[in-house]
Amino acid sequence: QVQLAESGGGLVQAGGSLRLACAASGGIFSILSMSWYRQAPGKQRELVAVITSGGDAWYVDSVKGRFTISRDNAKSTMYLQMNSLKPEDTAVYYCFALHSPATYWGQGTQVAVSS
Repeated sequence: QVQLAESGGGLVQAGGSLRLACAASGGIFSILSMSWYRQAPGKQRELVAVITSGGDAWYVDSVKGRFTISRDNAKSTMYLQMNSLKPEDTAVYYCFALHSPATYWGQGTQVAVSS
């Protein structure tokens, strides 16, 4: 069983930065494919970034060049460094883990970007 806990959300002005963290328990972090999703009010949940167990990363076009996903297997923690934040980045950000066929979600952390 894997449990995920996000942290690092908050309120920031446009152009600012935040760093989200997702701490995982369960002892199998290094073999998990990890992702960040976000859900803005009234919108569907959206995949933002993925990092595989091997460290390969993928980003949705809207965050390329501004967000960086990373992982520290020794700390069982995934990160999302968010720079040049825009009001449209406002959402609840969720951590997601895949260990096929099992999937795991965190509880979410709120990010609000003011203009």
